[in-house]
Amino acid sequence: MSPDLPGTLRAALDRALEGVPRKGLAERAARTSEAYRAGRPSAGVIREADDALAYALTRLPATYAACAAVFAEAARMAPGFAPGSLLDAGAGTGAASWAASEVWPDLNSITWLDASPLFLALAAQLAVEGPPALNAAETRRADLTSSGSWTKSDLVVASYALAEITPDRQDSVVGELWAACDGLLALVEPGTPAGYGRILAARTALIEAGAVILAPCPHDAACPLVGEDRRHENPSDWCHFSVRLPRSRDHRLAKGAEAPFEDERFSHLLAARPGIVATARRPRVLAPPRVGKPGIALKLCGIDGQVEHRLVPKRDKPAHALARRLAWGDAL
Repeated sequence: MSPDLPGTLRAALDRALEGVPRKGLAERAARTSEAYRAGRPSAGVIREADDALAYALTRLPATYAACAAVFAEAARMAPGFAPGSLLDAGAGTGAASWAASEVWPDLNSITWLDASPLFLALAAQLAVEGPPALNAAETRRADLTSSGSWTKSDLVVASYALAEITPDRQDSVVGELWAACDGLLALVEPGTPAGYGRILAARTALIEAGAVILAPCPHDAACPLVGEDRRHENPSDWCHFSVRLPRSRDHRLAKGAEAPFEDERFSHLLAARPGIVATARRPRVLAPPRVGKPGIALKLCGIDGQVEHRLVPKRDKPAHALARRLAWGDAL
């Protein structure tokens, strides 16, 4: 699945940007990025419509690309899963819903939950000419930490949302999202040690609740990357992946960047109800394959719950040809 924004969404974002000074957007985007790096939630920086628009310009493409990669993996792991309803929790600009609609075009009911009326309004504006389910999405202003029962849906997604929630409430939020899920729950977080930590905690809670983990883990054992260094804020290794997406001219200007592309690092989790029919889990490539003279070195998360470092020798031509096609995040 392409990481590029759908043409309809790109056109809608371009229309929303018409007549808005780019310098002002760049300044707003910089303030938002600074707040996120400092661990402050979006509520403190998304105060006006142009703040939400600046966020969309700089973050919507990357959020869409990460969610597109996660949903493509969900479709590969559960090819018979065809959700009719979607609950997008902490929907923001609606990027995850757009990605889901590309993978499952038969979605007919979408609900957006977000505490920000500015984000909800922008998401609705961007979806005016989108697929019918997006155009008719139900918007609900709601704080995910306000214990309540959310709309039961086949597919539930929370993308870059757990980072907005205080650590003491994250487990309860994950539990409520799982309770709303009739089929598949997708969690996407920044590909940082902290983002991985949130995914790891959610994984433990969901396994205890009876969920079947479809990806990225090929097993239900403890994460083999968890070691003594998990006691520190910056572990030496953590489970995360990357997707490369193109940058528009406005995107580059807003971020003060020159490269025509961006690499979005993300951590994720796909958890399914036991009734979802899934393909067999296979070892996962945990890092970019390293190509050398002896062969291709792969770091794998195995079905036995262990990390394996495997060298595919160049002399084994059939295996080497297969290994050359593997990328970071692929399943063998």
